[in-house]
Amino acid sequence: MSILPDHPDRYALANELHARPFPEVDAPCQAIYFATSRDGDAAKSRAHLLDLLDRFGADHPAPGASHYYGALGRNLLKWELHSEFVSYTLFVDQGKGQPFSGDLMTAFPADWLAAIDGQVITSAEVWINREKTAEDVENRLQGDIKNWFVGESLAAAYMLDRNTAVVGDFRIDEAGHMRFVVIGIGAVGARRMGRVVQRILEIETYKSMAMMTLPVARKAAAEAAVLDAELTRVARQMTDEKAKPDQTLDRLLAVSAKVELLASEASFRFSAGRAYRAIVDQRIKVLREDRILQRQLFSEFMMRRFDPAMRTCEAAEKRLDDLSEHAARAADLLSTRVSVAASEQNRQLLESMNKRAALQMRLQETVEGLSVVAVSYYAVNLLVYLLGPMLKPVGLDKALLAGLLVLPVMGAVWLLVRRIKARVGKG
Repeated sequence: MSILPDHPDRYALANELHARPFPEVDAPCQAIYFATSRDGDAAKSRAHLLDLLDRFGADHPAPGASHYYGALGRNLLKWELHSEFVSYTLFVDQGKGQPFSGDLMTAFPADWLAAIDGQVITSAEVWINREKTAEDVENRLQGDIKNWFVGESLAAAYMLDRNTAVVGDFRIDEAGHMRFVVIGIGAVGARRMGRVVQRILEIETYKSMAMMTLPVARKAAAEAAVLDAELTRVARQMTDEKAKPDQTLDRLLAVSAKVELLASEASFRFSAGRAYRAIVDQRIKVLREDRILQRQLFSEFMMRRFDPAMRTCEAAEKRLDDLSEHAARAADLLSTRVSVAASEQNRQLLESMNKRAALQMRLQETVEGLSVVAVSYYAVNLLVYLLGPMLKPVGLDKALLAGLLVLPVMGAVWLLVRRIKARVGKG
C-alpha cells in the first residue's frame, strides 16, 4: 500500500477547527469575563497567562497556543488570544452566592491584574443557574431578576429551542461589568449551557470591538466635511477662467492627499468593524431566540441600539470613498483643462514658428539676391583684370568690357546659386 505525502499544514489546519472547544458549565455557578487590548506581541500575552498558571500550579498550554481551557485552583479558566484582544473567562463555583456582588475579580491575583499590558475592552459577570420549567423562569424574571437590570434596556429570550433563557441589558454596572443571567431549563446538558454562555460573551465582545469603529467614523466624518467643502471651493475655482491652473492643481493635490491619508488611517478600523458586526449577527442567529413575556429579543436590541451605530460607520466610510472619487474626477477635469490649454499654446507656438520661418525665407531670398549681386561684382572685376590686357590691342577699354560681362556673369552666378540651393534642399 502506497503512502501519500501529506501537506505540511494538513493536521494543523484540521486541528484548528477544534482548537476552541466550548466550556462545560454545571449550574449553579458564576463566571467573570474580561477582554483587554493587545499590542500585537503574542509572546507577551502568553507569558502573562503562564505567570497566572504558575501561581496556581496549573498545566501549561502547548507552545504557540492561542487557546487554553483548564483548572485554575478550584475554578476553571478559559483563555483566548485574538488578533486585537486577549480574553479571560473564569468559572467560579459560587452559584449560591450573591449575584453580581462585584467581588469575582478577586479570584485573580491583584498584582497579576495590575501587570496586564492592555486596556479593558469589556468585562462581564454571568450568573448561571437552573429552573425546572419555563414557567419558573418567567416567574423569576418578573421577580428578582428584573431588579438586577435597567428595565428600559432589558433584553431576554429563550435560546436553543427553549432549553435555556438569557437575560441582559448591555449596561456597565457600578462594579464596571456587564451583567448576564443564563438559566438552564429542565435537564439541559452542561455542554449546551457552556455553548450559550460562550455565545453571549462573544456577542458582547465582538459588539464592543465593532463599536470601537464609531469614534473613528465620527472623526473621519467631521474631517471629511471640511475636506468636502475645500474640494467644492477648488471645483468652483476651476470654473474661473482667470484662475491659474498650477495654483488650482496645488490646492487639489493637497485635498486629495488629505483624503487618501484619512482613508488609509481609517480603513483597517472600518474593515474590522464590518467583520465584527457580521460575527455579532451570526452569533445571535445561531442562538435561535424565542420571546419571553413580551420582552425585547437580543436581535431587537441590536437592531435598535447597535445597528444605527454601525450604519453611521458605513456612512462615514462611504463618504470617504465618494470624496476620493470626487477628488479623482476633479483631477481628471483639471488635467483635461490643462491639456487643452497646453494644446492651444502649442498651436500658437507653431503658428509663430511658421511666421518666423516665412520671414526667414523672405530674408534668405533677399540675401540670395544680394549675394548674387555681390558675387557678380567681384567676378566681373576679376574677369576685367584677367581679360583687360588681352583686349587692349583691340581697342576695348575696361569700362566697356565690364559692361559686356555684367549680364552673363550675373546670369551664371544666379544659376549657380539656384543649383546649390536645389542640392541642399534634396539633402
